[in-house]
Amino acid sequence: MKKGTTLFLKLAVILIGLPVLTLSLFGLTRLINNPVSPAYDQLLYPILTGIYVSVLPFFIALYETFKLLNHIDKNQAFSDLSVKGLKNIKFCALAISSLYLVILPFVYVVAELDDAPGLIILGMVPVFASLVIAVFAAVLQRLLQEAIRIKSENELTV
Repeated sequence: MKKGTTLFLKLAVILIGLPVLTLSLFGLTRLINNPVSPAYDQLLYPILTGIYVSVLPFFIALYETFKLLNHIDKNQAFSDLSVKGLKNIKFCALAISSLYLVILPFVYVVAELDDAPGLIILGMVPVFASLVIAVFAAVLQRLLQEAIRIKSENELTV
Protein backbone atom coordinates (compact mmCIF):
# COMPACT_ATOMS: atom_id res chain seq x y z
CA MET A 1 0.00 0.00 0.00
CA LYS A 2 1.27 3.47 -0.75
CA LYS A 3 2.39 5.66 2.12
CA GLY A 4 0.07 8.46 0.99
CA THR A 5 -2.98 6.37 1.75
CA THR A 6 -1.86 5.43 5.25
CA LEU A 7 -0.69 8.99 5.86
CA PHE A 8 -4.19 10.20 5.04
CA LEU A 9 -5.67 7.62 7.42
CA LYS A 10 -3.20 8.58 10.18
CA LEU A 11 -4.23 12.22 9.77
CA ALA A 12 -7.87 11.17 9.92
CA VAL A 13 -7.21 9.29 13.18
CA ILE A 14 -5.57 12.39 14.64
CA LEU A 15 -8.39 14.64 13.43
CA ILE A 16 -10.93 12.29 14.99
CA GLY A 17 -9.11 12.38 18.32
CA LEU A 18 -8.58 16.13 18.57
CA PRO A 19 -12.23 17.19 18.98
CA VAL A 20 -12.83 14.45 21.54
CA LEU A 21 -9.77 15.52 23.51
CA THR A 22 -10.78 19.18 23.32
CA LEU A 23 -14.36 18.47 24.34
CA SER A 24 -13.32 16.24 27.22
CA LEU A 25 -10.83 18.79 28.53
CA PHE A 26 -12.85 21.97 28.13
CA GLY A 27 -16.47 21.37 27.18
CA LEU A 28 -17.53 18.71 29.63
CA THR A 29 -15.68 20.24 32.57
CA ARG A 30 -17.50 23.50 31.90
CA LEU A 31 -20.81 21.65 31.78
CA ILE A 32 -20.10 20.02 35.15
CA ASN A 33 -19.54 23.40 36.79
CA ASN A 34 -22.47 25.12 35.02
CA PRO A 35 -25.35 22.69 34.45
CA VAL A 36 -28.00 23.83 32.01
CA SER A 37 -30.78 23.35 34.52
CA PRO A 38 -30.46 22.80 38.28
CA ALA A 39 -33.23 20.20 37.98
CA TYR A 40 -30.97 18.01 35.85
CA ASP A 41 -27.70 18.33 37.73
CA GLN A 42 -28.10 15.04 39.65
CA LEU A 43 -28.86 13.22 36.39
CA LEU A 44 -26.05 14.98 34.60
CA TYR A 45 -23.27 13.60 36.79
CA PRO A 46 -23.75 9.90 35.94
CA ILE A 47 -24.02 10.77 32.25
CA LEU A 48 -20.85 12.85 32.29
CA THR A 49 -19.01 10.21 34.32
CA GLY A 50 -19.90 7.61 31.70
CA ILE A 51 -18.79 9.92 28.92
CA TYR A 52 -15.47 10.60 30.65
CA VAL A 53 -14.86 6.90 31.27
CA SER A 54 -15.61 6.11 27.63
CA VAL A 55 -12.86 8.49 26.51
CA LEU A 56 -10.20 6.04 27.73
CA PRO A 57 -11.20 3.07 25.51
CA PHE A 58 -11.78 5.53 22.66
CA PHE A 59 -8.18 6.74 22.77
CA ILE A 60 -6.87 3.20 23.25
CA ALA A 61 -8.73 2.22 20.07
CA LEU A 62 -7.30 5.22 18.22
CA TYR A 63 -3.80 4.28 19.38
CA GLU A 64 -4.30 0.68 18.23
CA THR A 65 -5.55 1.98 14.87
CA PHE A 66 -2.44 4.14 14.55
CA LYS A 67 -0.24 1.13 15.36
CA LEU A 68 -2.14 -0.95 12.79
CA LEU A 69 -1.47 1.68 10.14
CA ASN A 70 2.22 1.62 11.07
CA HIS A 71 2.23 -2.17 10.57
CA ILE A 72 0.71 -1.64 7.14
CA ASP A 73 3.45 0.89 6.32
CA LYS A 74 6.12 -1.62 7.32
CA ASN A 75 4.49 -4.40 5.22
CA GLN A 76 3.64 -6.31 8.40
CA ALA A 77 -0.11 -6.16 7.93
CA PHE A 78 -0.37 -9.96 7.91
CA SER A 79 1.06 -10.53 11.35
CA ASP A 80 -0.13 -11.54 14.78
CA LEU A 81 0.45 -7.96 15.94
CA SER A 82 -2.25 -6.77 13.55
CA VAL A 83 -4.64 -9.45 14.79
CA LYS A 84 -3.94 -8.39 18.38
CA GLY A 85 -4.56 -4.74 17.46
CA LEU A 86 -7.90 -5.57 15.86
CA LYS A 87 -8.82 -7.61 18.93
CA ASN A 88 -8.04 -4.62 21.18
CA ILE A 89 -10.07 -2.32 18.93
CA LYS A 90 -12.99 -4.74 19.14
CA PHE A 91 -12.86 -4.86 22.94
CA CYS A 92 -12.59 -1.07 23.17
CA ALA A 93 -15.63 -0.65 20.93
CA LEU A 94 -17.58 -3.14 23.05
CA ALA A 95 -16.55 -1.27 26.21
CA ILE A 96 -17.71 2.04 24.75
CA SER A 97 -21.00 0.50 23.68
CA SER A 98 -21.51 -1.01 27.13
CA LEU A 99 -20.77 2.28 28.87
CA TYR A 100 -23.25 4.18 26.74
CA LEU A 101 -25.81 1.45 27.31
CA VAL A 102 -25.42 2.01 31.05
CA ILE A 103 -25.85 5.77 30.54
CA LEU A 104 -29.02 5.33 28.47
CA PRO A 105 -31.50 5.11 31.40
CA PHE A 106 -30.25 8.46 32.72
CA VAL A 107 -30.63 9.97 29.25
CA TYR A 108 -34.17 8.57 29.18
CA VAL A 109 -35.04 10.30 32.46
CA VAL A 110 -33.60 13.61 31.21
CA ALA A 111 -35.57 13.22 27.98
CA GLU A 112 -38.76 12.59 29.94
CA LEU A 113 -38.21 15.61 32.18
CA ASP A 114 -37.41 17.86 29.25
CA ASP A 115 -40.03 16.30 26.94
CA ALA A 116 -37.40 15.66 24.27
CA PRO A 117 -37.83 12.17 22.78
CA GLY A 118 -35.11 12.86 20.22
CA LEU A 119 -32.59 12.83 23.04
CA ILE A 120 -33.14 9.09 23.48
CA ILE A 121 -32.29 8.48 19.83
CA LEU A 122 -29.18 10.62 20.17
CA GLY A 123 -28.23 8.58 23.22
CA MET A 124 -28.52 5.37 21.23
CA VAL A 125 -26.23 6.52 18.39
CA PRO A 126 -22.94 5.84 20.24
CA VAL A 127 -24.19 2.41 21.30
CA PHE A 128 -24.95 1.30 17.75
CA ALA A 129 -21.93 3.04 16.20
CA SER A 130 -19.62 1.27 18.64
CA LEU A 131 -21.33 -2.05 17.98
CA VAL A 132 -20.84 -1.61 14.23
CA ILE A 133 -17.15 -0.87 14.77
CA ALA A 134 -16.81 -3.92 17.06
CA VAL A 135 -18.44 -6.22 14.50
CA PHE A 136 -16.32 -4.76 11.69
CA ALA A 137 -13.13 -5.26 13.74
CA ALA A 138 -14.18 -8.83 14.56
CA VAL A 139 -14.77 -9.61 10.88
CA LEU A 140 -11.42 -8.10 9.91
CA GLN A 141 -9.73 -10.01 12.73
CA ARG A 142 -11.20 -13.28 11.49
CA LEU A 143 -10.24 -12.53 7.87
CA LEU A 144 -6.72 -11.58 8.89
CA GLN A 145 -6.30 -14.75 10.96
CA GLU A 146 -7.46 -16.80 7.98
CA ALA A 147 -5.09 -14.96 5.63
CA ILE A 148 -2.18 -15.54 8.01
CA ARG A 149 -3.07 -19.23 8.23
CA ILE A 150 -3.19 -19.55 4.44
CA LYS A 151 0.06 -17.63 4.10
CA SER A 152 1.83 -19.91 6.57
CA GLU A 153 0.48 -23.02 4.79
CA ASN A 154 1.76 -21.68 1.46
CA GLU A 155 5.19 -21.00 2.95
CA LEU A 156 5.37 -24.55 4.29
CA THR A 157 4.50 -26.12 0.92
CA VAL A 158 7.00 -24.09 -1.07
